[in-house]
Amino acid sequence: MDSRKQRQFWAFMAALACVMWGISGLFAKALFNTSPSITPIWLSQIRMVTSGIILLIVAGFFKQKPLKTMTNKHDAWILIAYGVFGLLPVQLFYFIVVAKANASIATILQFIGPFFVMAYLAVTKKQVMRTIDVVAAIAAFIGVVLLATHGKFNSFAITPEVLFWGLLSAVGVATNTLIPINVLKRVSSLVVTGWGLLSAGICLMIVHPSWPKIPNTPQVWLYTGCVIVIGTLIPFQLMTNSLRFIKASTASLLDAFEPFSATIGSVLCFGLVMKPMDWIGSILVVLAAMALNITPKKKKKSKLEKN
Repeated sequence: MDSRKQRQFWAFMAALACVMWGISGLFAKALFNTSPSITPIWLSQIRMVTSGIILLIVAGFFKQKPLKTMTNKHDAWILIAYGVFGLLPVQLFYFIVVAKANASIATILQFIGPFFVMAYLAVTKKQVMRTIDVVAAIAAFIGVVLLATHGKFNSFAITPEVLFWGLLSAVGVATNTLIPINVLKRVSSLVVTGWGLLSAGICLMIVHPSWPKIPNTPQVWLYTGCVIVIGTLIPFQLMTNSLRFIKASTASLLDAFEPFSATIGSVLCFGLVMKPMDWIGSILVVLAAMALNITPKKKKKSKLEKN
């Protein structure tokens, strides 16, 4: 597989990860509707700790030496930072905004994340953004806004508290993308994701232990299992692996597929009625994500130019 096809393949895998996150949001919504004792903090704890342990066990089975990785102090601190400052805010703060406002506001505020990535790369790496990247970012953002609001822009009422948690969630999108990049060049993505999730979960347990009385029913544990497998184990592994082959800005912008898949899932599972503005937003998101993978072919030099 040549480098161009490899980038396209892993861009597709990153998009698939975002789709799975969107689908897992439907199971999370069903869980929250099941019982008020099921909170965002409890769900974040159980999914991160369980997923982290499973991934590290799998890494050990494939002889990727997950314990040895933590003996390197530099890598260990990076992985902990990845969990605490990347994985934790991108999951927990999103749900806090959903609880205090609604999913529409949470999605829009979180989608500011790619702009933090672009700004960081532009300042620190002197990375020049192509015109198509900027246009795609704007188009995708508009698409998500239309999806989340049905085009009724005058219905927003963002309190300072909601804005605070929403912006932290957006920063989490950026840090979740940027922090593990260099470590991934040396360490297995299974190990990186496993330690990141476990670190985030343990940190959350220490700061805010939450063990409410959860209804012991097959439905609750089925939904919880789906959140862990479809919303954590598989997609985080796909996204982390994709960062080896695609740009951080591309990976973060593909996050637009999450609200898109959540909307389609809501139509199929919860009978959501799609309005014209919703369809326009969906098309904008898809076209923007596709545009990011447009790489102009280099023109072959003529014999005259070579001489």
